[in-house]
Amino acid sequence: MKIISVNTGTVVPLLSSSDQAGKQVMSAIHKKSVSSLSQPVPQGVGFYGVNGDEQANLEVHGGRDKAVYAYPFEHYGFWQDCLSREGVSKTPLEYGAFGENLTVEGLKEAEVYIGDQWRIANVLLEVVRFREPCFKFNIKMGWSGAVKAMIQSNTSGWYLRVLETGSIQAGDLIEVIPGKREISVLIQCSSFYSKSNQKDLWS
Repeated sequence: MKIISVNTGTVVPLLSSSDQAGKQVMSAIHKKSVSSLSQPVPQGVGFYGVNGDEQANLEVHGGRDKAVYAYPFEHYGFWQDCLSREGVSKTPLEYGAFGENLTVEGLKEAEVYIGDQWRIANVLLEVVRFREPCFKFNIKMGWSGAVKAMIQSNTSGWYLRVLETGSIQAGDLIEVIPGKREISVLIQCSSFYSKSNQKDLWS
């Protein structure tokens, strides 16, 4: 289990004004790799996330409880197939494609539990919650069905809280310190979307 890439982004317009009749949509979902296996540059991590990373809406992303967003590298193939099938893109997805700060290998939603802690180098993180995709994810992927696909395929990724600051880089191993292990990210996500608000999501 290790980090494949560390990714950051700044808040920029997601759409031009002409795309939404004069309404400007701001987002930092466009993340770029700042530390990869080929160039493992150390990146500082504070209590509010990876240094240099921004969030446009702190009610939904960011803050202490959603400081770092992790996403499994194993899901990249699924999304590449989806986008190719939908005629959106055949170009290989780059790290950070899902707005994640950490592209990780060896961990997926079914094996990650709320309350688990991750020791990565001198940084300590804690798993908090699954990621809830919004309309901005559809725009980012260029496909109106992206949010629905993420939820139905249980490929949400998860947020982590920073307990101890420090620095990390691509290639760092992830040591999992198990918590109570009462609910996995997969179960938390499935339970949330089995409620009535699921109907609102599809509308």
